[in-house]
Amino acid sequence: MSAVPQPGPGGRSRNPATARHSAARLAAVQALYQMEIAGSGLAATVKEFERFRLGAADPESSGGRKVNQKLFGALVSGVEEHREALDALIAPRLAGWSVDRLEVILRAILRLGAFELRHRVEMPARAVVSEYVRLADSFFSGAEPGMVNGVLDAVARAVRPGEMERGHGGDAPSG
Repeated sequence: MSAVPQPGPGGRSRNPATARHSAARLAAVQALYQMEIAGSGLAATVKEFERFRLGAADPESSGGRKVNQKLFGALVSGVEEHREALDALIAPRLAGWSVDRLEVILRAILRLGAFELRHRVEMPARAVVSEYVRLADSFFSGAEPGMVNGVLDAVARAVRPGEMERGHGGDAPSG
């Protein structure tokens, strides 16, 4: 599982804070994957990632970037705490599919994106959608990034009415 987020639009390097946030999101996807595949618990997984996998020591998890550990912990624990509610937000936007039928990485990406849209309102909705589409693009080469875009756009319109229409926050992630 080796996905490294790409530079920002136009190939420009992203600012260091944004890169740390992106690395935290990547590590959160990988932690949720590990929890589901290995059946490991939240506390043990977060502790393992914080001790051994967050940072330059494990470039697969961090993309070689320093990870915002606070964001990483908030994302993983938030998805675990709100899993049922997040699945309820995602499921109606899957065109007849159930969340459980999705590939594990795709499910993790959608849950994390839905969590940020619902619970991290300081982050502009367009930036959240863009971040998770970028992450999906680093894992998948097919239609999945488009699916992530469509599902998270619909979730954003449901949980933040009007924000997407106003263009609040632009397309560039702020962290």
